[in-house]
Amino acid sequence: MKWKVFLSSVLSLAIVAGCNGGNNATSEQEQISDELDPTREHTPTDQETDNKLGYVRYDKDQLNSDTERNHSVRIDRTRMADMITRLILRNEGFDEVATLVTDEEVLIAYQKNDNLDDRTAADIASKTAKSTMPGFFDVYVSDNGTLMNDIQSLHNSSATNKNYDNTIEQIINEMNKSPQGRDDNKQK
Repeated sequence: MKWKVFLSSVLSLAIVAGCNGGNNATSEQEQISDELDPTREHTPTDQETDNKLGYVRYDKDQLNSDTERNHSVRIDRTRMADMITRLILRNEGFDEVATLVTDEEVLIAYQKNDNLDDRTAADIASKTAKSTMPGFFDVYVSDNGTLMNDIQSLHNSSATNKNYDNTIEQIINEMNKSPQGRDDNKQK
């Protein structure tokens, strides 16, 4: 009799442990899903890694429930202009570069030295901007040094200024007089 009680106790424990094991697997999977939820507020444990990597993971249900929220991508235009300018200047032959990023265009004026031919310089500047910015941006480049001052004055003016759009168009028209890269695809 003791043997039967002992055996039934062991079987009961095994059944309870087996059921809990299944629940642990489910709760573990839910915990992982919660940790991967990009909408979940969290404090990065390693700020340096957080600045180097960007990661998001969704499943279909999260994506569908996310449609009610208004998600828009914002580009820090100053940081993008800074990045483009620095990348261009890392190439031999460029002495000074001015870059303006608007909501639709990237305007780049530069001074180059004589070791770099006009088309190569335009190609480097244009391809640098195109590889950095989303594809819908129109890129205009020029080796006309006076356009650097025009870009700077445009930057200092207000986008609400009624002459703003006209000034951009004038600068673009002037830039189009310069080579726009090896394939010379002039936009607008």
